[in-house]
Amino acid sequence: MENIKSQIESLLFISGRPMSAKQLAELSGAKTKEIEGTLGELVKEYKERDSGVQIVKNGSNYQMVTSGESAKLIQEFIKDETTGELTRPSLETLTIVAYRGPVSKTDIDRIRGINCSLILRNLSIRGLVEAKKDRGETYYNVSFDFLKHLGLNGIKELPDYERLHQDDTIDKILAESENLNK
Repeated sequence: MENIKSQIESLLFISGRPMSAKQLAELSGAKTKEIEGTLGELVKEYKERDSGVQIVKNGSNYQMVTSGESAKLIQEFIKDETTGELTRPSLETLTIVAYRGPVSKTDIDRIRGINCSLILRNLSIRGLVEAKKDRGETYYNVSFDFLKHLGLNGIKELPDYERLHQDDTIDKILAESENLNK
């Protein structure tokens, strides 16, 4: 049972969007009823421990979110993140999007080794990247504002674009990562 809890927490944490019990069951290999029961326990546990994060249920979907008590702190953090200079993680993520775009959020997370939802959101708010959904997956590309800001007429004007865009090193890493997770 604890393994299922851990899996659900991990999936909800890494996902930038709400997930249904059915999706969680498919990913974890557990039965939907077991997932629903465990989700109920997790919602209650997070609420009781007065945590900085919560699991919220909306209809049949669940999502891990920050607590309401942290709203002011989070707003200040996001304000700093979206108006100041780009951080190193933001620059790394933007570079991946620029050279690999259109690139899925899943691949960005796997390349960087962390959940990049907040970084991608901040880059989006700044107008540097654009997101498009395709078959349930979100794909990112740089925006016209990004190109305009750098004074480029097109993405192919980035230094070493052709070589780095075609480089299969990242594809090999992603394939190895996928094989390890099977």
